[in-house]
Amino acid sequence: MAKENIQVMIEGGKATAAPPIGPSLAPLKVNVQAVVNRINEKTKDMAGMQVPVKIIVDKDTKEFEIEVGTPPVSALIKKELKLEKGAKEPGLSRIGDLTVEQAKRIARTKFGNDGKPAVSQVEGTARSMGISVGKGEVTEEEKKRYEDLVRQREEAAAAKEAAHAAAATGTAAPAAGAEKAVAAPAAKPAEEKKAKKE
Repeated sequence: MAKENIQVMIEGGKATAAPPIGPSLAPLKVNVQAVVNRINEKTKDMAGMQVPVKIIVDKDTKEFEIEVGTPPVSALIKKELKLEKGAKEPGLSRIGDLTVEQAKRIARTKFGNDGKPAVSQVEGTARSMGISVGKGEVTEEEKKRYEDLVRQREEAAAAKEAAHAAAATGTAAPAAGAEKAVAAPAAKPAEEKKAKKE
């Protein structure tokens, strides 16, 4: 029995016959809608998360199996904290905090255990998203500090741009002055002729 393995990443409960699933299954002459329905049934509890799915198709009988993997750690963290995305600048701003118990729960979901290596991996991913573990909720002071930093950078960028513009204008100014200097002597002979006539 020849089997074909197709791996796709879909949003939990929202698989469709559109790419990547439909085009991957079409050459195998398998019932695409039946596959989509089975995937959605198996992933409905993972709504809002990207989930790895393996579709195993028997080329002879056209029967199929669906194996659902666990979502990436980042997706599990976002679901746990009800976030749409991580921080824009993870090293500078903190957008949330996982409790130690939440980090352990994610580790158990993803790795099947909550030992130190598994939890450390969750913590590392959280840090890269601007999320701390066990430090408590983000305070208003932290938010204000980050807003001040962004404003200072914007002001510095605006000042730099103004300096460039001024430098460009300053470079152009002597050229305009030079034109006047060249134009001035041309007027003198006419003035001299006028004086002679008088």
